[in-house]
Amino acid sequence: MGIVILQLSEAKITYEKLGFLESFKDLPIAFISLFAVNFISRTGAKKALISALVIVGICSCLLPFVEDFWFYKVWFAIIGTCFAVGKICVFGIIRNNVSDEKSLAKMMNSVEASFMVGIFVVNTGFGWLISSRYSDYWKFGFLSITALCAITIFLFSKLTISEAKKTENKSLIAELSVFAKPATIMFLAVVFFIVFVEQGFNSWLPSFYKNHLNVNSFFALQATSFLALFSYAGRTATANIIHRFSLSKYYILCISLIIAVLVIIVGIQYFDSMNSGIILFLFPVIGLFLSPLYPVINSKMIAQIDREKINLFTSLIVIFSSLGSSVSSIIMAILFGKQLLNYYPLYILLAVSVLFMVSLIYFRLAGKKL
Repeated sequence: MGIVILQLSEAKITYEKLGFLESFKDLPIAFISLFAVNFISRTGAKKALISALVIVGICSCLLPFVEDFWFYKVWFAIIGTCFAVGKICVFGIIRNNVSDEKSLAKMMNSVEASFMVGIFVVNTGFGWLISSRYSDYWKFGFLSITALCAITIFLFSKLTISEAKKTENKSLIAELSVFAKPATIMFLAVVFFIVFVEQGFNSWLPSFYKNHLNVNSFFALQATSFLALFSYAGRTATANIIHRFSLSKYYILCISLIIAVLVIIVGIQYFDSMNSGIILFLFPVIGLFLSPLYPVINSKMIAQIDREKINLFTSLIVIFSSLGSSVSSIIMAILFGKQLLNYYPLYILLAVSVLFMVSLIYFRLAGKKL
């Protein structure tokens, strides 16, 4: 999404339109997630995940050959739907093969770390392509996504995994009512705000670098690449040391360090503008502390959920994640469209502060209820 926003903004497409483009990815995720549970239950996680990868591969193969903006909306809607299916499958596979809380935290951080490797490779590759003499052919870079889908399908088809047992079909409302507890509701609020904050970095940091810090497109994309690299380091380190700490205390420490770095960034921007170039390097460092939040909080809650209900519960996680992403992107689009880039670090700091308060409420409720 960061690549598409950066490139289409140069094609004179407004930030307001680009912000709503993100919604075409996120809202189908929210809409399809609950229905995807039945599809996955019928076909099994393995077949459902392979089906999603096939569709993503075909769509990525078509993208370079279509010029119209409407196709990006359709493309992101399809990709978002497949992402919802894929994420529910992956979370379900993890829960069905790992049981205790800290082992889940380790596994979740390892899986999410590999996700960061993907972001780093893709942004570095596209950064090279966009800054080369072949920049007009940047969309052909998506053919590499098709190739990766094919490789993943081949590797995954060889694996034997443990599937959840099929249960009796109940009404969706009756099944969801099981999760209508204060601790669960606050957990979903935490998920919403974590993704809300992450989206402000992942999709919009390259545009902030280019338009406010005046760097070229290649370096702007490398901002996201290095953010992904630091995120990988944060999640990998967490996977190796998390068994030594309380999950809640480790989580709060990470948020506190994010706030500390953001306060330094805001201080430099508003009170020491002569050294504002340092901000280029400080933003990616936040990835060290931001990246463990999502897998740590998910593992803490997922460990409490019955294996038979994990797909349905994961669909709720996916829904609130996509809503957080969509709302964040729309607000960022307005911020960029109104030329309010000076407030970008302050906006992120405010969002993290809200996340901190919501997280404290969740941990207090979780301590009583779980």
